[in-house]
Order: sequence, then structure tokens, then C-alpha cells
Amino acid sequence: MDTDQNSLIRKYNVPAPRYTSYPAVPHWNNAADPQQWKLHFQRAYDEFGSQEGISLYIHLPYCESLCTYCGCNKRITKNHQVELPYISSLMKEWNMYLELLDEKPKLAGIHLGGGTPTFFSPTSLEILLKHISNTSSRLKNAAFSFEGHPNNTTKAHLEVMARHGFNRVSFGIQDFDPKVQQSIHRVQPFETVKEVTDTSRQLGFTSINFDLIYGLPHQNLDTLKATFNRVQELMPDRIAFYSYAHLPSAFPSQKSFEAYLPNEEQKRALYEQGKDWLEEMGYEEIGMDHFALPSDPLLQAKSDKTLHRNFMGYTTSPSRILLGLGCSAISDLYYAYGQNEKSVELYKKNILNGDLPLIKGHVQSVENLMSKSIILNLICNMEASWTTMENLSDELLEKLLVFEKDGLITFNQKGIIITAAGKPFVRNICMAFDPYMLSDKKSTPLFSKTI
Repeated sequence: MDTDQNSLIRKYNVPAPRYTSYPAVPHWNNAADPQQWKLHFQRAYDEFGSQEGISLYIHLPYCESLCTYCGCNKRITKNHQVELPYISSLMKEWNMYLELLDEKPKLAGIHLGGGTPTFFSPTSLEILLKHISNTSSRLKNAAFSFEGHPNNTTKAHLEVMARHGFNRVSFGIQDFDPKVQQSIHRVQPFETVKEVTDTSRQLGFTSINFDLIYGLPHQNLDTLKATFNRVQELMPDRIAFYSYAHLPSAFPSQKSFEAYLPNEEQKRALYEQGKDWLEEMGYEEIGMDHFALPSDPLLQAKSDKTLHRNFMGYTTSPSRILLGLGCSAISDLYYAYGQNEKSVELYKKNILNGDLPLIKGHVQSVENLMSKSIILNLICNMEASWTTMENLSDELLEKLLVFEKDGLITFNQKGIIITAAGKPFVRNICMAFDPYMLSDKKSTPLFSKTI
């Protein structure tokens, strides 16, 4: 890595949102009135949902063991008696939304996330998915996906998912090196990953994603090369190559390997080299952290400028409604955001009482929606436009000129284009259009660093 790039890393490696929403969750105004939320849902469905459908995110929080790098909301237990009571709560929450509509909702997609969705038995998942199938219809190009742990995703799991229209699966690999796996407490042999990948393809799954992470303890260029060699043997359709987010104040288990993390420059070198290896394998960059083979629909969406980003990352779904079910699940109704109660017990208590389990929310202002549009365009299309330069504040224009001087953006008659050199710093560029990050300096430690 050259000196100029190292200096840019030192300059721009600051805490920043990942912009799966705008405003980011710490900047929400905490409007979470259940009655108002119902009205936002009905309005959004009437305006968008009947044509675009709803995307469902269902949070399944349980895991049998703790992966020490993980920043997700999870509950560690080996007690599988928790499955059916939680599934029952999910179905009751879904029913609350069904009661607000005059028709069966159309589904543009479903994503099961966690936690570990495959902690749940195939029978438990069958009960949930059958209920959702019976109470909704499916759009023609709907995308149904789930996250699977290679160690416990069985053929029976895959068969149940396939029967209910799922054809996409994401496996959390992170790294194939045994020392790295042991350090982050996620040991899964290559043979296990290969078997579940092969089985998925045999059962008709047309899109397989591997989650990989750079910046983990004990990682170096040699270990990463060995991991990518293994990836090349299996050639998943998509790869998410995430930056490890070190936030030990929020996730104390991360302190266990803190002494073995690469420094900022070593970490960035892992990404740059990893990106080169992926491109040599035939993958193309979608956007921030994401790569896909040329045949993948994500690349077509990128080419058509129809790529979208929400709490599940990059997606081809046209739906402006993302409805989250389950503890800690986040919803985006276009006009408002909402997040469910994070505690499993409090979530289930709300549901038992017949109440929507909202704990926080945000109602979008006109200014919010304008900023959101610009930030989404930057992250999805690497460009953004506006009507006239007079619309830009002096402070924003000054920041953009600094980006231009550093070679991260170029101006055109309509706005800005992020350069190849600027792509690693897209979160920094987005922050320039985020008034919350300018006014609320106290919140920045809540976000991971950009590099």
C-alpha cells in the first residue's frame, strides 16, 4: 500500500454509520407511538405495498454458542424448548399487521436473520413459514433468503426452506483459518461448509452468499490467501467482505482477542488484497463490502441503477416497505422507522398483551427524505445529483472540495461521482450529507470506524 493511501486511511478512519438507514438508529427522534405506527403502516401499504409488496425481515435471536466477534442481538442457549413460544409470538405479531389491511399482503421478499435461524428445527420453521404463506401472496420475482450456520444447517432445513420458495442462503463463514476460527469461537471445518453448499445447490438454491470478515484477530495476508483459495473451490454467487467492527464497550466478548487485531494499515491491506483476489476469481464489486459473479441479479440492478439498500444490506427488491418481526427487528415504512423491544422476554410480554412491541422510532421529515435519497444514491450508485450548486451550504461545499482535492470525488454538472480511489471512503462522503453527524459529536463512538 502506497504512502498516499496510508495517509488517507489515517485521515478518514473515523467512526461512521453504515447507512443501512438514514437517519442512523442513534439519531432517531424516538417517536414510537403504536397508534401512529399503525397509521404509517397503512399509509405506506396503500401507497406502495399493494404494487411493490412488503419485504419481511424476521429476527430469530437464538444461538447455541457465542461467536466472540459478533455485534448482533442474540440469546445464547442450548434449550430448544424456547423455539415454539417464540414462533408463536412471531405469528401473533404478524397477525396484528394483517388486521390493519383489507387484503392479503403481497410479499416482495422474506429474510430470516439472527442470531442463528437454523438454531430452530425444521419443524418449527415449517410452522412459521406455513402461517405466513397461508396469510399472504407472493410477487412474481420475490426474493426469499435466510442465514444459515454451516455447522447446524441440515438437509431437512434446506428442504423446508425450498418448499416455501426460498432460493437464497447466506452462510456466515468469516474465515477458514483454524487459529482465527478458534480466536473468534466459530470453528467450522471446510468440509462442513462444502457439504452444506453442495446440498443447497442440489436442492435448487440459485444464490449462495458467503459472509467473510477482514480485520479479525491473527489474520494476515497469508491466512487470508488460504481462505480465499478455499472460497474459490466453492465459488458462491455472492460474497460480503465485511470490515470487522470493534466495539468492545458494547460487546465485551471482543476484548478477548483485542491484542491480536491487525492495525489500521494492515487491516486496509487485507481488504485491498482480498478485493484483488476476488476480482481475479471473476467477482465484481457491487458496492460497499459486496461482490457478486457476473450472472448475479445484484450486478444487473447495479447496471440498471435500481440497486437498493436497507437494513438487510444491498437488495434488488423494489419494495419501499421493510417490515421487521421479532425482538430487536427494525422496520422501514418509508415515512417512519421503528424498532422492536430488544429483550426476548419483554418482546413476548408485549405480544401476549396484544401490543406492538415498539421501543423506539423515527418519523421522517421532508429534509430527512431528501438526505436519505442522496445517501442511498452514493452508496448504491456511487454518485449523487442535485438541482443547483446554490443548494449546497458553505460547510458542505468545503467538505466536498476537500474530497475532490484528495481524489475521492469528481464534480459534474449535476452533482458528484465517487472515484475508484474514493470507494473505500464512501461512508465518509455520505457523512458530509448527514447533518446529524455534524451536530451530535457525542454519538460518533456508537459507530464502527470506516476502515
